[in-house]
Amino acid sequence: MIRKFILIHIAFSIILSAKIFSQEIIIPEIPEVAKEDQICFAMYTVQNNIMKMSAQLYPLNDDDDRFVRLEINKDGKWIEIARERINENSYNSVDEARAWNALFRIENWDSKKDVDYRVAYGETAYFYGKIRKDPIDKESIVVAAFTGNSNKDRTLRPDIIENIKAQDPDLLFFSGDQSYDHKYHLAAWLLFGRQFGEIIKDRPTIAIPDDHDVGQGNLWGEGGIHTDNPAGDDGGYYMPAEYVKEVERAQTANLPDPFDPTPVEQGIGVYYTSLNIGGIDFAIIEDRKFKSGPAGLVPKQGPRPDHINDPNYDPKTVDIPGAQLLGERQLKFLNDWGQQWDGVEMKAVLSQTVFANAAHIHYGSRLIADMDSNGWPQTGRNKALEEIRKSYSFMIGGDQHLATVIHHGVENWDDAGFSFCVPSIVNYYPREWRPLTASLEPISKELEHTGKYYDGFHNKITMYAYANPDENNTLYPKWRDDGFWGKLAAGYGIIRFNKTNRTITMECWPRGVDVTKTDPKQFPGWPITIKQQDNYSREAVTWLPEILVKGMEDPVIWVFNESNNELVYSLRIKGNSFKPKVFEDGRYTIKVGDGDAKEKVLSGIETGKNSEKRIKIKFKK
Repeated sequence: MIRKFILIHIAFSIILSAKIFSQEIIIPEIPEVAKEDQICFAMYTVQNNIMKMSAQLYPLNDDDDRFVRLEINKDGKWIEIARERINENSYNSVDEARAWNALFRIENWDSKKDVDYRVAYGETAYFYGKIRKDPIDKESIVVAAFTGNSNKDRTLRPDIIENIKAQDPDLLFFSGDQSYDHKYHLAAWLLFGRQFGEIIKDRPTIAIPDDHDVGQGNLWGEGGIHTDNPAGDDGGYYMPAEYVKEVERAQTANLPDPFDPTPVEQGIGVYYTSLNIGGIDFAIIEDRKFKSGPAGLVPKQGPRPDHINDPNYDPKTVDIPGAQLLGERQLKFLNDWGQQWDGVEMKAVLSQTVFANAAHIHYGSRLIADMDSNGWPQTGRNKALEEIRKSYSFMIGGDQHLATVIHHGVENWDDAGFSFCVPSIVNYYPREWRPLTASLEPISKELEHTGKYYDGFHNKITMYAYANPDENNTLYPKWRDDGFWGKLAAGYGIIRFNKTNRTITMECWPRGVDVTKTDPKQFPGWPITIKQQDNYSREAVTWLPEILVKGMEDPVIWVFNESNNELVYSLRIKGNSFKPKVFEDGRYTIKVGDGDAKEKVLSGIETGKNSEKRIKIKFKK
């Protein structure tokens, strides 16, 4: 019965995919615009009182002015605060495109008030927006997350724009594949600006490039080296270094300064960094740039180096010693970032994709394991999760063409954090979560295959929700006449970080749903709410004494293992008491403070006989 169902479903997927791919892809055009429309869009962030804004223009003529201005509205008058030369670097691409963008960097920015701005070019071209004050006083910080803006649909995105205006998020996160046009990034990026500029102009925005953005179907960056292989599976970047650098400049120049700006091979830059929005601290990582390529490294066990379709394969054979995922530089960053709590209530990690291989059906065919996912290499995946869980961080990513909520496990199920992989904006390449066996411990009443599983690399995962394509289009709206969105489970995600009760709520919205209507329907299985501490729900082996704090509300607790001086975990607690769990007997150091200047350190705290005691710590107000 299972086999018959699978065959029927595969047949449907092949027919549907063939229909989608029968549409001819036309090289994107850059429209000619009037001088008053010369500025396409702008996006910004503010961190540590530094405002960075990237402005994207349409191509200029040889005799046009080469400077663009940033002006703010002060007492009803527009005041120029910066003037920058427009970047004309070549993409070194087949269309001979140049960058046509400019970066504004304003220090000593007052993040306590809204500021109306306009980017000005010449005397007629203006792009207007608002730089929002830091929403530190809001109880919940809201993130809208997107991925996969495929060129199979080059139309505008009015359904998303109207919904986002109504949901009014504090941060926009585009996790990758903003462009699918490989050799034509400028044209695709200008289209992205026309599609999303209306919401980007008024909100801090993170857009990080993924494989399609830099001109290849999959990316294993291998530290920035060059590859002559268009598939890229031997590791490295296929497009010229100039192209990669201009893509990254266009999409990430507005981000806060990188943690360590040292370039990788070919002079390609890095952008991994962090951004604090209203007390929620977001680490922004590059999970493709340092990742090892599988070709020539991993024994081939499928039709291509990165795909495994032998159901009898041994997952241990592909966990090659020395294979990298995030790389040592980013692991160091996560360790350092995870311990910084000044002005921080909760933490989250933003990546191109999630640390699991959760798709069984790829474009109509069953695949056992996919090395393009962050389920591989397993050791690198586990190192990343071990660092991320130390700060009780939630994870948001995309790329998989399949929306999921997964609780990750390293040594045991659920001992690391939760992730939300959001659905694609245009899900032209459908994938499905469709295990051959049912879970012994199902979680959802709406979805059949939830609970504890091994992924394709034998990583421990607990599936909470997934959004498979719907062949009958019965679950999702038929916004498009051909039912395209509903059949392929396209959409976006909303994440709400509640600082008062320390919860995280995930919402998964299908394309075409109007969120302003009465009782709008999300994908089955959503919304899902978890607690902050669920992101490190590893079971305690033993306990340390309860810490009682006076004179400080919601202090930060750091726990260090004295046997190796390594951080066990840190978090800002809610309230004034906390009983630290630990995972082996021994002596520990506990640091308590406000995350800034005030702190007290307790050393030599032993497990066992002291675990039932209470330690009182008093701070002067």
